[in-house]
Amino acid sequence: MQAFYSDNFVLPLPEGHRFPMVKYQMLRDALRVQAPQVSMHVAPEATDGELAFAHDPAYIQAVAQGTMIAGSLREIGFPWSPAMAARARRSVGGTLQAMRSAMREGVAGNLAGGTHHAYAGRGGGFCVFNDFAVAARVAQAEWGRIRQVGAARRAPLNVAIIDLDVHQGNGTADIFKHDDSVFTLSLHGEKNFPFRKEFSDLDIALPDGTQDDDYMDALTNALQTLADRFEPGLVLYLAGADPFERDRLGRLKLSFDGLQARDRCVFDWCARRAIPLAFAMGGGYGIDISETVAIQVNTYRIAAEYWTKYRSTHNAISDRQQRDRERA
Repeated sequence: MQAFYSDNFVLPLPEGHRFPMVKYQMLRDALRVQAPQVSMHVAPEATDGELAFAHDPAYIQAVAQGTMIAGSLREIGFPWSPAMAARARRSVGGTLQAMRSAMREGVAGNLAGGTHHAYAGRGGGFCVFNDFAVAARVAQAEWGRIRQVGAARRAPLNVAIIDLDVHQGNGTADIFKHDDSVFTLSLHGEKNFPFRKEFSDLDIALPDGTQDDDYMDALTNALQTLADRFEPGLVLYLAGADPFERDRLGRLKLSFDGLQARDRCVFDWCARRAIPLAFAMGGGYGIDISETVAIQVNTYRIAAEYWTKYRSTHNAISDRQQRDRERA
């Protein structure tokens, strides 16, 4: 299974900064040992053209040139530097590559990404560019080119964004608020950041202290509503680790087992419908950051299981088609 990383492009942060940048390197190191079936690759930088599918050109240039005003940088939470701008592009590039790999092979991931607080013209909440918004639009554009040149006529690509970070995907919701081809689902803490929420296609706001059983009931019902209202050809899954009971910023009370059940529920929902799934890790601010990394490793293990099943099914179908051609 393909996965993409950008932790070797370090974002310099002031001493004592609360963002746990070290978790990305820790995750890559852990996956090397604990999930050898995951094939990891350096994430490329997203181009200006790719970013412009979801972001205002003036904002893209302001990030590139470091001309954002101080208030905009405070809202993002990172100081500007060339490394900050480059890493933001690679965070998007990793999700773009994961999307392309998932469209070919069923499942793929980005070790970073999930930057769902970024709007078209501004960032926020440690998010510079919105990787899921860019990936959804680029996927539709690339699918459109395939559709135009392919022998078979294909419908336009519908994309579902399943955002299970503990914080609402406000930037994503705003970017797609008038776009019927992208369905935004956000299951998040009701009283958590952002304190001014946007309207997703489906918002499920959970009270502080929500535990495994109530969370899974809410997720199951949300996925059923998604199935009733929308038929995606691609799912982008934000598998945030911050609903965990010992997350510094989470306020929900999911256990390790509950988070694994959550991941299996999403992967199984897609597998039963043969929908490609690309995922990113989003938030995770554990009191003990090694617990955040353990949650993310579990997500990758589950993803690799479903990738293996997808490849087995795909190969069986290809073999049958080849035999049918030979008989014909």
